[in-house]
Amino acid sequence: MIAPEAIFTLLLVGLSIIIIAVFFTFVPVMLWISALAAGVKVSILTLIGMRLRRVIPSRVVNPLIKAVKAGLNVNTNQLESHYLAGGNVDRVVNALIAAHRANIELSFERAAAIDLAGRDVLEAVQMSVNPKVIETPFIAGVAMDGIEVKAKARITVRANIERLVGGAGEDTVIARVGEGIVSTIGSQIDHKKVLENPDMISRTVLAKGLDAGTAFEILSIDIADIDIGKNIGAGLQTDQAEADKKIAQAKAEERRAMAVAQEQEMIARVQEMRAKVVEAEAEVPLAMAQALKSGNIGVMDYMNLKNIEADTDMRGSIGKITDDTDDKQK
Repeated sequence: MIAPEAIFTLLLVGLSIIIIAVFFTFVPVMLWISALAAGVKVSILTLIGMRLRRVIPSRVVNPLIKAVKAGLNVNTNQLESHYLAGGNVDRVVNALIAAHRANIELSFERAAAIDLAGRDVLEAVQMSVNPKVIETPFIAGVAMDGIEVKAKARITVRANIERLVGGAGEDTVIARVGEGIVSTIGSQIDHKKVLENPDMISRTVLAKGLDAGTAFEILSIDIADIDIGKNIGAGLQTDQAEADKKIAQAKAEERRAMAVAQEQEMIARVQEMRAKVVEAEAEVPLAMAQALKSGNIGVMDYMNLKNIEADTDMRGSIGKITDDTDDKQK
């Protein structure tokens, strides 16, 4: 039978093992040892406090070790607060180290603000040391002579640390440079001048200060390629001429329709007049009969009138036959 003293000893040993295991699990002792070996003073209570605040100690202590070794003046409170704000502590420390090595003035607060703003602060520092080249697509402009000129530019930019927070991005720079290229080409009387001196576009656009309000500083604008496009002026004149022709055709069709309508109206009036003539001729026999009945004319007068009408018809028939003969001879 096991003695009570042995059972108590076994329980005490097991409880001690559990406490030690929990302690080493909850307290990153190895991380604390690494910090001491690197000359970084971080207390055990600070590491326990990080655990309680749900901060992963390695995400703070390891960047702190790098910062201290690089000669930066940062502390755990700064790194921990940035971590709790959702920032990338390791990237911020790397950016600070790169800026320190390149003699670029960059404080921890500004680096943290840039990181929290969603920009890659390390890439920004690297771009400050090694400028970036942005290539625009072909941008078309039309000179005063109506010829389209297409130009492609390469923009060499350097990150402006002071304007990274709240500054416009690459799309704004490309848009402004494109606008400058279009206005410069459009201000030239002859497109040949643009082809002869493409650097004129670079000088004009660069002098406009297009990097104002952006997160970059434009170092140079170089025309990489230039080409001739369509004859926009001739196309516009052709389109205008075609439009004028259609308008003239429409007006002519309108006049023709009015003339046709007027012709039909005149035909109708002629028919109306003929109807009135026929109606008037129909009243002549009635008038003659009334005159004979009333004694206004005699029978001999009526016979003489008939003879005159017959003589007139005969003369008209003879004249018609003569005209037809002359036409056949001709």
